[in-house]
Amino acid sequence: MPRFHCPALLATGAELDLPPGAARHVQVLRLQPGDTITLFHGGQGEGDPGGEFDATVLRMGRSDVRVVVGAHHATEREAPRAVHLLAGITANERMDWLVEKATELGVASITPLVAERSVLKLKGERAEKKIAHWQAVAVAACEQCGRNRVPVVHGAVDLAAWVRAQTAASQRLLLSLRAGTAPLRTAAAPSGPVVFLSGPEGGLSSAEEDLALQHGFTPITLGPRVLRAETAPLAALAALTLV
Repeated sequence: MPRFHCPALLATGAELDLPPGAARHVQVLRLQPGDTITLFHGGQGEGDPGGEFDATVLRMGRSDVRVVVGAHHATEREAPRAVHLLAGITANERMDWLVEKATELGVASITPLVAERSVLKLKGERAEKKIAHWQAVAVAACEQCGRNRVPVVHGAVDLAAWVRAQTAASQRLLLSLRAGTAPLRTAAAPSGPVVFLSGPEGGLSSAEEDLALQHGFTPITLGPRVLRAETAPLAALAALTLV
């Protein structure tokens, strides 16, 4: 059954117009009145009951689709632990791919990191558009993979700004090539939330790694091979979230 993110307040028996993106998708699929779909709120905002809802198409307009919301199913497909990814912004479409696959693997949130070696530097309106784009990528990935909780893609920050703003007591892990790192499976706590920090192409600078270590990050390794900037955080996510 086709699944669509619907940020409107969902309740059994309610009639509503689908948001423009979902409506276009329904029209592309050539669904007709009487066809059924699945809607989920995504967990971003108050009033979300969680899970997902059946819905039935009532009317197909030229640019709008009206549905009636049916039964609620308290189904969640979240990872057993919250992993918050602090990832160096990668070039071209690699960041899109990272956001998509991290969402499929169950990431709790993604914070794009403007690192010293990041090729793509984001500021102002351009940054806002990129964040909105990456959030849409995460929504689409949830529609595909079955998640009913959309991970938040936070605004892009540099590491100094991030550590100043953070107070949550999560375990902090830093992907590093320095000597003395511990394997991820050894260093990671068996449960509880984790912040995983990895750099862009070329990795974090020495100054950035020093700053991370000063603020409680534990340096870890994923093994003897050097993984690409978009591959390494996904490998860590898989190790931390898949059961």
